Amino acid sequence: MCNFAIGNATKGMINLEKMRKIILVFTMLLLTLAATAQNSDINWMSLEEAVAAQAVSPKKIMMDVYTTWCGPCKLLDKNTFQNPDVVKYINENYYAVKFNAEGKEPIRFKDMLFENPDYVPGKSGRNAQHQLAGALRITAYPTIVFFNENGDTLLPLPGYKTPSQLELYLKLFYNDDHKGISSQEQWDQYQKNFEFQFKG
Repeated sequence: MCNFAIGNATKGMINLEKMRKIILVFTMLLLTLAATAQNSDINWMSLEEAVAAQAVSPKKIMMDVYTTWCGPCKLLDKNTFQNPDVVKYINENYYAVKFNAEGKEPIRFKDMLFENPDYVPGKSGRNAQHQLAGALRITAYPTIVFFNENGDTLLPLPGYKTPSQLELYLKLFYNDDHKGISSQEQWDQYQKNFEFQFKG
């Protein structure tokens, strides 16, 4: 009878240990899924926040210049900026900025204050252009503007871009490949040799 009791106790301990392992694996799985879900979006910030972050940890800035009425801007958000490859690459290598080119918020950049004095509150559709959009020479929406680690403009890239179209520019600037391109022939060769990896 004593041996039977010891056997049952040992069996109970083994089951308890198995249960602990199952709970541990299940908890780790949930944490992994939660972390993946949290990283499914681009970590957007304001331009001032990105410039402040650059001072601490230098990275280039990628700024999405949009308007609330712009159809291709909404497609860029839905298709390209939700693509897992795009999200991962931008979050790892850039400070991502969202900028409403017809918004009312004052923005301090490069020791200057940019505002939208002609903004009409409550107006639907088009509104006045923000001074910063004018200073960046934005003429189409959406436009993706790339800045170097010092906040200097590298390129305003107008129009909707698919994930693979954007990949070309994300890697061009992140890797500083643009510094070795000074002619149309070199640019054409760069595009021809580029190995696309993003899906979608």
